[in-house]
Amino acid sequence: MPTPAEFLTATQWAGLITLVAGAIATLGFLFQWGIRFRFVGITGFMAVLTVGLFALSLMPITRVEIPGAVRFSTVYDSGSTQVVIAVPPDITEEQLVATLQQAANDLFSPGRLGRSGENQMTIRARTVTHPQEGLTQLVYLGQVKRSLFDRNDDKMEISIF
Repeated sequence: MPTPAEFLTATQWAGLITLVAGAIATLGFLFQWGIRFRFVGITGFMAVLTVGLFALSLMPITRVEIPGAVRFSTVYDSGSTQVVIAVPPDITEEQLVATLQQAANDLFSPGRLGRSGENQMTIRARTVTHPQEGLTQLVYLGQVKRSLFDRNDDKMEISIF
């Protein structure tokens, strides 16, 4: 995974290429070259790319991997404080705890909205069981409550049902 320093180096190179493309576009307009409008497009594209690389140098996309976590899928996400994930029915308690921690890290976003003063996001884990032929039952296995505002929430409340 690239580091912020590597993104900053890429930003510098992209900025340099943007300046060169801008200079060529300016020369193209001065000397009425037919390629001048292409260089205007190249300069614009490189400017957007440079700004994006600079933003990634401030805070890169990182993913924390929790040991023991199993794959899960998001079943419901309100975009604010409520999320439901699906896990396999044969999950152990240790795997469930690790998976809830993984989901809390993966689903955190500073853009989530807290409703009416709520400052915690609740992620519930559920599975599907078949106790008898033709009968399907949803079983909630546990939940984690974490802060909506602090990425490194050390006070997550994990409950196993």
